[in-house]
Amino acid sequence: MSDKKKTASRAPRVAACAEKALKRVRIMDNPYFRALESGTMSLAEFRRSQQQFFFAVTFFPRPMAALLARIPDPAARLDILHNLVEEHGEFRKKAFHHNTFQNFLRSIHGRIPRKEPLWPEVRAFNAVLTAACVLDEYEVGVACMGVIERAFASISALIGRAVVERGWVAQPRLVHYKLHAEIDARHAEEFFAVVERSWSDPRRRYLIVQGLDMGAYAFDRFYRDLYLHACGEPK
Repeated sequence: MSDKKKTASRAPRVAACAEKALKRVRIMDNPYFRALESGTMSLAEFRRSQQQFFFAVTFFPRPMAALLARIPDPAARLDILHNLVEEHGEFRKKAFHHNTFQNFLRSIHGRIPRKEPLWPEVRAFNAVLTAACVLDEYEVGVACMGVIERAFASISALIGRAVVERGWVAQPRLVHYKLHAEIDARHAEEFFAVVERSWSDPRRRYLIVQGLDMGAYAFDRFYRDLYLHACGEPK
């Protein structure tokens, strides 16, 4: 198989629109990531924000599961179903993303959140995903989840690289973010492929673009808000 075949997108039109949405919000220029890469974010600040990010990680499969039931084409559900299974460690409890993220928190000597309150920033982000996946047209939810997965592939690579360079986590102990840097670009393609066939219909395309723009905005806003809560005004 040629390299071109290997890298060909399953949803070129939706994927291209997703990239434009992420560039518009300049997500990789988010103050959270700038501070982490530059070293102006302390380990204590990073730890606080990641302890709250746990609540987003453990919530993420729930709107995905609700969205799965709303996709009308049974064949189109399969990749998203596999994504959901991967979130649950391919049925291996130790590999649940809920658990691998707790292992990451342990590696930075963080608390495992139990009964501590969610920051409102986290609850707001989770509520956006719920509304998109449960209450809106299913194309909005699919596009929203897909663009978040696409962004998280790059974000995971950045965070993984930064915590190793800072000396906060030894490379062999890097968990969770290493996995997501590898698999989330594929997950995004799987979401985008569900709605690629609808792109030619202007009425459905409108909904796809709405979902992409909202997901890009909400994820960028979430990290900005985590930064403000954990670190104060950008330095």
